[in-house]
Amino acid sequence: MKKSTIVVGLDGGEAGSRALDFASAQAKLIGECDLKLVYVIEWSPFSFQTSEENDQRHKRREEELSLARERILDPAVKKMTDAGLSVEGIVRHGDVADILDAIAKKIGAQQIVVGRVGLRGIKERVFGGVTGRLAVASSVPVTIIP
Repeated sequence: MKKSTIVVGLDGGEAGSRALDFASAQAKLIGECDLKLVYVIEWSPFSFQTSEENDQRHKRREEELSLARERILDPAVKKMTDAGLSVEGIVRHGDVADILDAIAKKIGAQQIVVGRVGLRGIKERVFGGVTGRLAVASSVPVTIIP
């Protein structure tokens, strides 16, 4: 039998923490299960920047990736490893819903687990929040934790 995989979307807050707790309980129930913990730094190719900002863009991206790994992923990975679970941390730049779905599809995950969060601004009102977009367009089942 194939080993199960759950992708967990982390947001650095309470919603992500609840999603992680739920996913770890599920993984323990399943038994042979890998957790892929994913933190996505929102980034849009449609944002406009000055030439000075473009010059610093790569350096800023690398710093953001390093900080996200240090502050969010590494503690979560350690918590799950200490609980005896098989876990990997992944940090990316991009659209959260797209990245979570792409990772789940690529690795053949059985589900994506995310925490529900409220509306954060005009972008979510126009395009929909991450959880709503995942629920509608994901290629695998999505579990949304209140």
